[in-house]
Amino acid sequence: MRKRSSQPFFWLLFGAGGMLSALLGMGLVLVTGVAAPLGLEPPSVMSYGDVLAFGRNGAGKAFLFAVVSLFLWHGAHRIFHTLHDLGVHAGLVAKLACYGGALVGTVVAAAALLWIGF
Repeated sequence: MRKRSSQPFFWLLFGAGGMLSALLGMGLVLVTGVAAPLGLEPPSVMSYGDVLAFGRNGAGKAFLFAVVSLFLWHGAHRIFHTLHDLGVHAGLVAKLACYGGALVGTVVAAAALLWIGF
């Protein structure tokens, strides 16, 4: 009997993160990384109170968690396979470093979102 692979789970997270980053990534970078710091949008859009209210909202929490965690898993899967393509066949060590980092980041994101309250 063949051993079951864990790859479908990681490919699922990779695909979901890739789709989310393709659909929302550039817009998020434009709004939070370019327009807000340069003052191209009203100051109230990225004010601390409004962003905190968004993070305390249930739908806002779900959105922030999905964006952070799926971007992390997408990046971890890309890095793992890029290392493999570059000849780094560390096996379990590379897998633990890549996917373990994404798991830690996901747990930290969930804890931070729970910490700010509702």
